Amino acid sequence: MMDLQMERVRNDFANIPENEGMGLYVVHTLTGQEKRAQTYLANQCEAAELGGSIGVVILPLETVYEVKDKKRTKRENKFFPGYLFVQARLYGPDPARPRHEKLNVDVWRFVTNAPGIIGFLGGDHPHPLTQREISDLSDQAKGAEGKARVKIDYKIGEMVLITDGAFKGSEGPIDMVDPDRGKLNVTVTVFGRPTPVELEHWQVERKVVDGAGVPG
Repeated sequence: MMDLQMERVRNDFANIPENEGMGLYVVHTLTGQEKRAQTYLANQCEAAELGGSIGVVILPLETVYEVKDKKRTKRENKFFPGYLFVQARLYGPDPARPRHEKLNVDVWRFVTNAPGIIGFLGGDHPHPLTQREISDLSDQAKGAEGKARVKIDYKIGEMVLITDGAFKGSEGPIDMVDPDRGKLNVTVTVFGRPTPVELEHWQVERKVVDGAGVPG
């Protein structure tokens, strides 16, 4: 039975509110701590008296619907695992140097000391994303929205047995996985020579060794 996976990406980059003096910064988080860090930054900025210096905190998500054996399940994945996008007033005027800006230390510490945060992308001197970069992110999210693809649970190098077609009964390693087309390339031996063949994902099964499937 074919497994269909439908992805719907929420495009949070399309309508970012304009806040004068703020830029959108990429923040690196610990894996699995993205939501915790987002919640902390969004909820605690007022308590830290930084409500006017922290804007939106974006955690791009994709809602994934899987259909298997006529059953549909739903889950949410991070579109950019390990990253948040934080709108912040990270720099301000430097009274000691006219026409120069200095780091807003309070904002810096609030963000970098938040639970689950590793730091700003760019180290000690992060740069806000340009409007072009934000537009590219928006286009990327928009382009992924609503796409359906075959879910293939095979890996390159895995041994499989061909169960259908002209090469039925042959076995070999997987050389290429194409989830968008639902196809695999498997190398089999034909007339004593290794020959790559393209197959539908449902035309193979994992090679069974001693009555057990090869761990994936």
